[in-house]
Amino acid sequence: MTDLLPGDKPETLLITLSGKDRPGVTSSVFTALSGAGVEVIDIEQIVLRRQLILGILVTAPHNAKKVRAAVEETAASLGMTVDIDRGAGDNKSRRDGRSHVTIIGTPLRASAMAAVAGRIADAGANIDRIERMARYPVTAIDLHVSGADTDALRTVLAPEAAGHGIDIAVQPANLLRRGTRLIVMDVDSTLIQGEVIEMLAAHAGYEAEVAAVTAAAMRGDLDFEASLRSRVALLAGVPATALDEVYDAIVLAPGARTLVRTLRRLGYRFALVSGGFSQLVDRLAEDLGIHFSRANELEIVDGVLTGRIIGPVVDRAGKAAALREFAAEIGVSEAATIAIGDGANDLDMLNAAGLGIAYNAKPLVQDAADTSVNVPYLDAIMYLLGISREEIVAADAEAGFVTPAPPIG
Repeated sequence: MTDLLPGDKPETLLITLSGKDRPGVTSSVFTALSGAGVEVIDIEQIVLRRQLILGILVTAPHNAKKVRAAVEETAASLGMTVDIDRGAGDNKSRRDGRSHVTIIGTPLRASAMAAVAGRIADAGANIDRIERMARYPVTAIDLHVSGADTDALRTVLAPEAAGHGIDIAVQPANLLRRGTRLIVMDVDSTLIQGEVIEMLAAHAGYEAEVAAVTAAAMRGDLDFEASLRSRVALLAGVPATALDEVYDAIVLAPGARTLVRTLRRLGYRFALVSGGFSQLVDRLAEDLGIHFSRANELEIVDGVLTGRIIGPVVDRAGKAAALREFAAEIGVSEAATIAIGDGANDLDMLNAAGLGIAYNAKPLVQDAADTSVNVPYLDAIMYLLGISREEIVAADAEAGFVTPAPPIG
């Protein structure tokens, strides 16, 4: 408590120091303030390229001049500049309507940041804090924004993402971003590069035909189940050993293993839900340490593919149903799930999830998803979850993994 004379009112001061960072700056400032009997209301501090900016909001007693003198003397001894402004209260009015706006660019240009900041201001919102999540191999920036509805921000920022060739994800700032979550991923052209059915069709001499039908189905031009059965029929007579050859040729999306191992350390659960084939998807799940998998089963008789599927087809509705089933099994709400996919077959799953991410997806899917990631690194999705590249590299180093060093700059 501060001692006020009758009729005195406490004065709110915003103290901002800036200058070269060094050990002991924050300690020195608060030592000076402690002698003036102030009450600390809010603190923000950042260090950028060894330059410190420290903001402290305090309620000063009647001897505000003593506070100013103490802080100015300390700043001078540290070789730093200081600004002291009068204010009123804390910044509670800015705390309503809080969102995280994550921006990913390769590169991220000043013009794009200007456009994003402008639209946030137009929406009546304020950028309270800015954090760098990554600088290599993409630049990722997280903005803490308050004062506007999350959906409204998403709407006004979507055109800027398209116009500037960047990815922008807008999410509510709530506990779900930090809690244990279930991540459900598509496989073909999401977790892995390419389409497995096309690789199998190459063994039957129908790769081009199957590729054309697959592309149409992923755009949403064809009924998925009918198109899948017609494509699988072309695989009749292919030896089952081709499945092993295809599996050995599968190339994971860059960052896939990093994504899984990092989030598993944090308690996340994973599922693969695919319109592809269980003979391959289940093996991928086992290889990567993924908890659940759901896919179509190819019929094999006497060591040969028959061109038929056993059981019901995992289609759009089947993928969404699998997401709900896995979430219920581990006891998390649908709001705590994340779905990642690229094709029309993923739309129901993306809509069912708390956060639906279109990953290098078809235009139809990008328009329907909560957000899009169009860089070729699956682990960039972690930046949307508030996990920085520096944290990922540090965790890998502790576990004995070696990650590429970023360029100097």
